[in-house]
Amino acid sequence: MTISISGTLSKAWLAEALGVKFDRDYYFEPNKRYAVDCRCNEYAAEHFPGMRIFYSESNLGQIDFQDKGQIQIGGIQPNMILGILLGADFVHRNSSDADITPGCLAGKSLSDLPPPESLLEHPLISLFDEQIQQVQEDAQSQLRPIPPFFWDISGRAAIHGTMTTAQKLFGEAFFMDMMTEPEHCMEIMRWIGEAFIVLCQHFSQIARLPITEVHVGECSSCMVSPELIERFVVPVTSKIGDELGPIRLHSCGSSTNYLDAFFKITNLHSIDLGGNTSIKRVRQVFGKEMPISIAPLPKDMSAESTDAILNWAKQILEENDGGNLQYLYHLEPGYNIETIYALTDYVKGLPDFPH
Repeated sequence: MTISISGTLSKAWLAEALGVKFDRDYYFEPNKRYAVDCRCNEYAAEHFPGMRIFYSESNLGQIDFQDKGQIQIGGIQPNMILGILLGADFVHRNSSDADITPGCLAGKSLSDLPPPESLLEHPLISLFDEQIQQVQEDAQSQLRPIPPFFWDISGRAAIHGTMTTAQKLFGEAFFMDMMTEPEHCMEIMRWIGEAFIVLCQHFSQIARLPITEVHVGECSSCMVSPELIERFVVPVTSKIGDELGPIRLHSCGSSTNYLDAFFKITNLHSIDLGGNTSIKRVRQVFGKEMPISIAPLPKDMSAESTDAILNWAKQILEENDGGNLQYLYHLEPGYNIETIYALTDYVKGLPDFPH
């Protein structure tokens, strides 16, 4: 058994601490992004010595695969890139995460969607391709480009789940459509899955970064029934795993009632869960060999006392029953940093923590 802990700093935290702005150029000008990213990670190292904490989008980058020699190209959340390719407008926010205009495909059908391969002809993809090639050809800089849909040198691709992406592109009405027009919704989700496969494979090849696994952020999973997850999410996510590689499934919120459905995803390699999920039930369903990562609850990170987060951490460890476990957290303004210090000290004090 191995136990670990790591955390990420949010844009909002760093905007407040450093006054940096995550403007449009940050996302589309690699050299500017590189300078901002370096400044943010220097801040993390200086202000949190001895802690495994760095700057990244929540749950996407991995601290063990961060390198100052890497430069992010097209580092925009996956469903936003797909949305831009389909006509959505990019919306930057200087002091928080970016977004796109919602519901860009509302009212449209499968026949309105282009062949997935044709997405590679979009000017945005050409821009990212050119930026990757410029970095590769710049012998003086000696930087390594990390392409869109990747966040570090590990080769772990990152996409949103097909249902979560459908919600982003079609709006919340998609959840009702899953019950009233199931076959149509299934075809939409298959198309989204194929689009992500095409895009990930393309950028893996362009950047010469082989895919090692795939983070699938099915952030909306807890908004529908486990039966709908099994009917829609399981087959499409399994197809993504078959085409791209082992799946790391992320599910927000309490996922206890969804575990039996998740178990049916083929090529599922690890799971990342909300802090109020029963880890005892996870181990009953998946056994001790499945790697688990789990995040503390925001209310515990915001609390004045450290008691709640420590009680939670101890319960998680007890329920884990000897499997591989990673505590992950994402720092936002308003959180009480003392709760994270206490959680870190607790985990580092465990006998199975690697020293």
